[in-house]
Amino acid sequence: MPPLPLDFVQSADDLRQLPATSAEVTVVGRSNVGKSALINALANRKQLARVSNTPGRTRLLNMFEIKDAGTFVDLPGYGFAKAPGNMRKDWQRMIEGYLLERENLAMVMVLVDGAVGPTKLDVQMLDWLRANDLPHTVIATKHDKVKSSQRNKRKKDLAEGCDLEPGDVVWVSSVKGTGIDRLRGLVLQWMS
Repeated sequence: MPPLPLDFVQSADDLRQLPATSAEVTVVGRSNVGKSALINALANRKQLARVSNTPGRTRLLNMFEIKDAGTFVDLPGYGFAKAPGNMRKDWQRMIEGYLLERENLAMVMVLVDGAVGPTKLDVQMLDWLRANDLPHTVIATKHDKVKSSQRNKRKKDLAEGCDLEPGDVVWVSSVKGTGIDRLRGLVLQWMS
């Protein structure tokens, strides 16, 4: 499957600043889970989304357009970002407002670190999405960081921790390209 034709549109601190869209997929996950790396892998571009070694660099709603399909939004990471408490609370309000009020939100991709498994914050996010009846799919990142001898057990444990069946989790590696073609197809399918 060819790379997604992603182009940056704009950043915003309020969903009302974002243009309307026919269909949108968004990505959430804890800080340092690999959101920016995944966006770059989907587009097969190195610097479309800035990758940082410092968690919590994404602080705004970052919108990308997928030509002739819809839009893709990268949300700030939750977790251990080094920022004042009031700023983190503003991010939470911004994220929740976006997820609850964004029209034409087709799918929320919840990124979970495949090498670590679901954290308490990941489980809280999944519970919140389910309580608000929002469409979501768990994407396990960093497939390449899980030893091949441990992968079957890790896949089972991660799915169980997310209250899912192993086949319901999409595994990817932005570094090795594992699962990226499948995820590109899913993104386009969710937008159609």
